[in-house]
Amino acid sequence: MLYIGIAAGIFLLEMFLKNSVERRLSEGALLERCGGLLLLRNYHNKGAFLDIGRKARKLIAALSLFVTLVFTALFLLALGQKKTRLVKTGLALLLGGAYSNTYDRLRRKYVVDYFSFGVRWERLRRIVFNLSDFCIMIGAALAALAREENI
Repeated sequence: MLYIGIAAGIFLLEMFLKNSVERRLSEGALLERCGGLLLLRNYHNKGAFLDIGRKARKLIAALSLFVTLVFTALFLLALGQKKTRLVKTGLALLLGGAYSNTYDRLRRKYVVDYFSFGVRWERLRRIVFNLSDFCIMIGAALAALAREENI
């Protein structure tokens, strides 16, 4: 139940954050926080990562749903195995983020991204993230590392 709780917690937290951003910031608005190190935005990502595929939104949504279902199946298989705590944790993080972004793609027709880093490198400064993006990246890395090391 712990791992399901992790995934559900990420999903619920992201729904709260995304809904708050949608209510409080108009699309394209920018607020600086933490001395300008954190930039809060309301960006509607109509594609995949970095808005790739924005003209093929239905395809991106279908692929997102398919990949999320595949990882859900792997997660359910891992739940029944012993000695796979890191795999389960990684997949729980990944799925919490994947469910949130897939939900957005299916329901809103775009993913709500809401923060950037106020760094000097303009290319990185322009990329807008959400918490789910980091959960997906960290979760995938943990699951892959655990599988490689048989943890």
